[in-house]
Amino acid sequence: GRPGRGAPGQGADTWSRFARLPYPQDQLFLHDTFPDGFFWGAGSAAYQTEGGWRQDGKGASVWDTFSHRPATPSGAAPPGPVGGDVASDSYNNLFRDVEGLRRLGVSHYRFSLSWSRLLPNGTAPANPAGLEHYRRLLLRLRELGIQPVVTLYHWDLPQALQDAFGGWASPVLPQLFHDYAELCFRHFGGQVRYWLTMDNPYVVAWHGYGTGRLPPGVQGGPRLGYLAAHHLLQAHAKVWHLYNDHFRPTQKGKVSIALGSHWIKPQHMTEKNIKECQKSLDFVLGWFAKPIFIDGDYPESMKNNLSSLLPKFSEVEKEYIEGTADFFALSFGATLSFQLLDSHMKFQQLESISLRQLLYWINSEYNNPQIFIVENSWFVSGATKKDDAKYIYYLKKFIMETLKAIRYDGVNVFGYTVWSLLDGFEWHRGYSIRRGLFYVDFQSHDKKLMPKSSVLFYQKLIEKNGFPPLPENQPIEGTFPCGFAWGVVDNYIQVDTTPTQFLDSSVYVWDVHQTKKLIKVDGVYTSKRKRHCVDFAAIRLQISLLQEMHVTHFHFSLKWSLILPLGNLSLINHTLIHYYQCFASELLRVNITPVVALWQPMIDNQELPVSFAKYGAWENTETVQAFVEYARFCFTSLGDHVKFWITMNEPSVKNLTYVAGHNLLKAHAKVWHLYDKEFRRSQKGKISIALQADWVEPACPFSRNDQEAADRILEFDIGWLAEPIFGNGDYPEVMRTWLHRINSVDLYNFHLPYFSEEEKKLIQGSFDFFALSHYTTTLVGSEKEDAVKYDHYLEVQMINDITWLHSPSRAAVVPWGLRKLLMWVKSKYGDVPIYVMANGIDDDQNMVHDKLRVYYIQNYINEALKAYTLDTVNLQGYFVYSFNDKTAPKYGLYSYIANQYEPKPSMKHYREIIDNNGFPGPETLELQCPEEVASCAECHFFRTRKSLLVFLSFIFVAFIVTIFFITYYSKRVERRYK
Repeated sequence: GRPGRGAPGQGADTWSRFARLPYPQDQLFLHDTFPDGFFWGAGSAAYQTEGGWRQDGKGASVWDTFSHRPATPSGAAPPGPVGGDVASDSYNNLFRDVEGLRRLGVSHYRFSLSWSRLLPNGTAPANPAGLEHYRRLLLRLRELGIQPVVTLYHWDLPQALQDAFGGWASPVLPQLFHDYAELCFRHFGGQVRYWLTMDNPYVVAWHGYGTGRLPPGVQGGPRLGYLAAHHLLQAHAKVWHLYNDHFRPTQKGKVSIALGSHWIKPQHMTEKNIKECQKSLDFVLGWFAKPIFIDGDYPESMKNNLSSLLPKFSEVEKEYIEGTADFFALSFGATLSFQLLDSHMKFQQLESISLRQLLYWINSEYNNPQIFIVENSWFVSGATKKDDAKYIYYLKKFIMETLKAIRYDGVNVFGYTVWSLLDGFEWHRGYSIRRGLFYVDFQSHDKKLMPKSSVLFYQKLIEKNGFPPLPENQPIEGTFPCGFAWGVVDNYIQVDTTPTQFLDSSVYVWDVHQTKKLIKVDGVYTSKRKRHCVDFAAIRLQISLLQEMHVTHFHFSLKWSLILPLGNLSLINHTLIHYYQCFASELLRVNITPVVALWQPMIDNQELPVSFAKYGAWENTETVQAFVEYARFCFTSLGDHVKFWITMNEPSVKNLTYVAGHNLLKAHAKVWHLYDKEFRRSQKGKISIALQADWVEPACPFSRNDQEAADRILEFDIGWLAEPIFGNGDYPEVMRTWLHRINSVDLYNFHLPYFSEEEKKLIQGSFDFFALSHYTTTLVGSEKEDAVKYDHYLEVQMINDITWLHSPSRAAVVPWGLRKLLMWVKSKYGDVPIYVMANGIDDDQNMVHDKLRVYYIQNYINEALKAYTLDTVNLQGYFVYSFNDKTAPKYGLYSYIANQYEPKPSMKHYREIIDNNGFPGPETLELQCPEEVASCAECHFFRTRKSLLVFLSFIFVAFIVTIFFITYYSKRVERRYK
């Protein structure tokens, strides 16, 4: 809700408030629109874009001088343009820039006036060419109905004023700034409704006169930095009063100051750390905001910590400065955050980029002002040309956070300005980064504007006034078909073959007098009995947990390396096979269908017998035949209990060579045909392969290059193994074409093997269903932005949408990715039956984060329902990953602590979905599902416990006979006494 009336220090509640907000609901993307009449704009600064540094009588600025300094030997200047001499050449391309604004559809344009272009020496006389330039710009903006937001001073102080007076270190500057502002108000004020006196005075004062990192490069230390800020505040107040007293009545405009800020979060949520965060904001934003918006004086934390370093305002000056802003103009983003924020001003806390929390803090701290975001965005690499995906997703994040601040937090934000309209000179970072919506080739003569993907993104956002809800984003009601498989996965079940005490044939004597323990009698044994499934306590526990979940299917993998340690039938682990037989039969007894994978790769030896793991693994053709013989043994030993087989579960294409993948496909196909010819008729089961299939989305949805990159990844990640089996029997053409190109151009040596015609026939169609594991969605772009996340082999850039929910391991939660994947499978491979064999997310073993899994399961299953009902995908089953935290830490529906399993809320939520067979609503037709023709549980019970039943029958008969004899002889005794 909206905070009460602001007061200094009240913003300190921000951190605890946001820590209390409901998770994950508060972090979800907000599909909504901005208030009617919301201002959408773009911005630029004179020195960054105008160029023409000596043209038409312009004087030098401190930035001209600073940029022309000779490079030091240790830091040679990079090749390319020098400073802002030419930059984007906006001075000579005024109509070009305005055409870009028209294309965007913005309501306002923020730009700055060049003080040294209007007053070459910093003082009168004015430069007619400069006055005419800005008149033409304002006239063209008016013709297009675009509101100008004009900054008087954006860091480019006339060099003449720095030379003559020492710049902002001099008390003379406020009056000179007043005179410059008066010139601007007189000449341009009739067409300007929003004025900004100056931009980011923190940067000017601290880095211009304190550290010397930026022009004019004075290394005066903290004392001079604070003095320069003192004069900047006085200058701002003078100009505000000038406008208020002499120009407002006729021009009816508004005046403020653009204040830059960072955001900071506590290392730990302690009172001390929160106070340090509050102090950090006081020292950067509050340094200027508190005097202007509260009481005309510096924050108490600054006065208490800086003592004599901080200049003092007289009471008259305080009164003069207080209230000298008609709205709060905020600059937030790449200029200050993680760049120009002095490390000492973090006070050992953690810098962050949460615009929403900053807006709430401003709202709380400064009397709920009207806020105008006059600069915001991030940046991309200087090499990025058209597809600036990283820039788009930061923009999306910042705008979405602004929307949340308005809708959720009651913050009064009335405008947003993306920075910037076009690429330009990026201050201390030169041309190494870009922040423009339009690309500029700085080496070209004509400096044409080329729209980046972000132009289309921002243009559509302005058209829609935000992110309106879309039908595809809404959950649907409905149920899955009868017989839908509801399952859970445990990669490897807990195997505990420790024999119970009932299998011990030894005889013991209880020493009741001394040790009180059982003493084994040497040489004396009872007859041994056969092993029974009930002897395995671990099985009973796991089955009971699965029953509690109400699943119909349970998916697990066998361990080839343990069943056949030598890789062949010369050594068989009969105990383990018996355990698997028992586990499967016990599942059937409680009407849970076992879904069994023959092989699943793991880190250790890929879960292959050592003899194969050490000698080429799947690159060794002998592994293929050995896998077939292993499969034959499993079908023979377990086939009576298992009717749902997976040959290979999630073979990792990231770790496969092309030769290994080739052999793996042949092994799968041979095993499928083995089952089809020798076991299917008698065992009546089904068999296929399960592929890992995460969805891949083009980072820039408007970019053909990004779409091609996404298609390429899908074919290499999924199509590589899927196309030969479910498609035409051969590898995807995209793979062969791409490998041919990179082998010839980049001198790689990657060769995709060829199948013979006989092998194609063997592999094609070797499936009964399409089984896939899906966990997340990734974005890919075509332009290299971050070398760490760039795949040089496939020439794709991995991109992160920072508006998505993420798990503790940074896996993105993107439910709609599952629906798109299922539609993709259907479009490529037809109406094949599909099972989602694994779908899950990690947590941090904290109940708060299990809420993320609840959200994940709810929404991924709902997207699966959309695929089934709306897209007619032949979806036949869904399995959650994973069963418990013991075998899959952080992924389980059951926690495992102190040898105890505890159901998490997500398990209960999944159980509810299973019980409802989906998401039935008031209008959902009730399904009349026939009773399952499952094997009779009671019959199975009796069949699997014959020995036990014989023993119980014997006891029962003996009991009846004993009662009979007792009764008979009792009556005889009674008659005798009579």
